[in-house]
Amino acid sequence: MRYQGRLTDWDDAKGFGFVMPHGGGPRAFVHISAFERRGRRPVSGDILNYEVVSDARGRSQAARIRFSQQPQIIAKPPGTTRVGVVVAVVFALVLLILTTLRLIPVATVLFYLVVSCVTFMVYAFDKAAAIKGRWRTPEQTLHLLELLGGWPGALIAQTLFRHKSRKPSFQNTFWAIVLLNCATLSWWVLQHQPGAWLAFWPS
Repeated sequence: MRYQGRLTDWDDAKGFGFVMPHGGGPRAFVHISAFERRGRRPVSGDILNYEVVSDARGRSQAARIRFSQQPQIIAKPPGTTRVGVVVAVVFALVLLILTTLRLIPVATVLFYLVVSCVTFMVYAFDKAAAIKGRWRTPEQTLHLLELLGGWPGALIAQTLFRHKSRKPSFQNTFWAIVLLNCATLSWWVLQHQPGAWLAFWPS
């Protein structure tokens, strides 16, 4: 027998939530792997069509789940999808300028490039895992890579894949890491090049 209900308490990072049947009754556990012909990620509020089975402990679990209707799409402000790429490109230009002025070694730019590429790929793999309901990369690992200098690659990945870009707690930590990383780089330049600011001051 198939039921219809609304998805609630959906945790996209872990890939599970619950569905409340229309007309009342006990809720059933929902896992991302139980969706049929999944073309997108579920969101809280989705109307689902499903069957109910029992797990090993006798708890209700939704199976062979299908979307009954599309969720309401909240439009993003124009241009927000490009902000991440713009910020990453501006930072790359700043690094190139600092290198040209010999305020930082070329190795610093190469390090940022390598770590950003690695971070971008880790984001890509995590996005693919989220879609397929597989093992996810811990958020602590993503933040560590960002802190090491991979935040430009993370920012581009968040923009292109729309991954981890809507979770407030993750974004708060991410931008704190960006500020900390930029502040540390600025401090290092001023410590090793005390007159570095004069390079930007018009003569």
